[in-house]
This record gives sequence, structure tokens and C-alpha cells, in this order.
Amino acid sequence: MAAKTDPLVHMGTITGGEGREIYKDNPVILLPMGSQEDQGPHAPMGDYLLAEKIAELAAIRATKAGTRTVVAPVLPFGGADWFGSMVGGIAISQATLTTVIAEMVDSLHRNGLTRIIVINGHGGNVGPISEVARELYLREQIVLPSLYLWRIGYGLLPGILGGADKAAAVAGHGSDPLTSIGLHLFPELIRKDLIPDGKPLKKDPLLDLQFTGLGLASFEGHEVAMPNEYDETYNLGVAKGDPRLCSAETGAALTEKLTDICARFIAHFASKVPA
Repeated sequence: MAAKTDPLVHMGTITGGEGREIYKDNPVILLPMGSQEDQGPHAPMGDYLLAEKIAELAAIRATKAGTRTVVAPVLPFGGADWFGSMVGGIAISQATLTTVIAEMVDSLHRNGLTRIIVINGHGGNVGPISEVARELYLREQIVLPSLYLWRIGYGLLPGILGGADKAAAVAGHGSDPLTSIGLHLFPELIRKDLIPDGKPLKKDPLLDLQFTGLGLASFEGHEVAMPNEYDETYNLGVAKGDPRLCSAETGAALTEKLTDICARFIAHFASKVPA
């Protein structure tokens, strides 16, 4: 929770009068994105909550360090990929998400707000973000960078946990980095009583191949692309990592490092793309 002395960063709660003053200097705008999908039986389906919160923390830190930064309203529905079979999930097509991102960016650009960074929390968003960024760059030579939080988080785990083996034991969908960050940022939303045991990925029943990830299986050690959805691959939304090994302490370390990386990138971006 942001302290009352923290600067205004949420565009949705900034008033029109405040906005006219803040936006005249073309601040950096963070666009947080996530998904509404199965994150395991113990975790909130809305992982967009985590992306939004880390964007908020990064915006506050960057602003206090001298780079005025605000956070756009979060895009909670991710691009459709492997998770459509989960009841309660909401996803939009890759084409629709591409249009939504493009039109949000165009709306901001119309009024001179051109310094935008995407803070992404869902793999299904990567393609649409990239498509919009490429088209924007080719058309206007404007860079729309994006930070995929969980991909960065996977890379941080070995350093936090003390080695690659320890990181591998806890890393994966339904485990870390999301569960530990949730335990730190939103402990009241994590159902500890529903945390499942870690289990190996399932086998494809038709071809009798061992799944190695979403859309992937192994044949004699060689990668084979597969069309199966997540519930045919994972166990109750959990892949590879053991969520029982997640902790609020790991989440605090991940949150701090992700916030710091984002805030430092904001400052770097602003120094190269002046208002």
C-alpha cells in the first residue's frame, strides 16, 4: 500500500486538474498488463494484481528519484493462449489485444504523452506487445519497451535462493515467482490451505510423450510442438516447481529487485527519450 506521502502515480485516481499539471511535462507512463487465469488452487486468478502493484512501486521509486512516472489503468485480461479451459478465466484474442494496446498508445500520443513502458505479467501478451511496438517504431521511430516481470523473475531466483538447483525446485507456473510475490504483497489472498504438492508434468495420452512445458513434449530427448492446453499438461495449474517451497521472504526479495530494476530502467529510458 502506498503511503499518504507518496506522489500521485495512478492515472485512474489523478483528477482532471491534477492531470493537466502533471501531464504537461510528458511523464513516463507505465502500462501494466496481466491475465485472469488459473495460477494454481491457492493463488488469485488475477495475476494482473501483481503486475499493477509492482508498476506502482516502481513509479513511486522512480518519481522520488527524479523521473516523474505514472501508472495507467491495468489491462487485466491477457491474450488468449493455453488457459482457455479454466472456468472463471477471461482472455481476449491476440488480434483484439493488439488493437487494444495500439489504441491505448494512440490515445496517449494524441495529447503528447509519448514516453510509455509496458510492465507485462503474462506470456500471452508478449506477441501483441511486440507487434504494436514494431509497427510504432517503423511508423514513428518511437520505442515502446516492455519488461516481462516473470521472465526477469525466473532469472533472479538462483541469486535469491542460493543456486540453480534450489531455483529449479520452486520455479514454474503456480509456484515462483508469482506465489512468493503474492505471499509478500497480498498474503490475505493466498489460500495456504489449498497449496498442492509439487508433481511432474503429465504425459500426452495420445502420443505417449512426456510434456516438458506448455505446447512442448519430448521424443527421444528432442523437442516436439504440441497443441494441448494447460490442464492436460500441468497439475491443478502448477508446472514443475513445488509451491510448498514458496515463501513471503522470497517474495519480498523478488519484489525489491523487480521494483529496483523497473525504476532504474525508467530513469535510463527517460534519459534517452527526453520530454
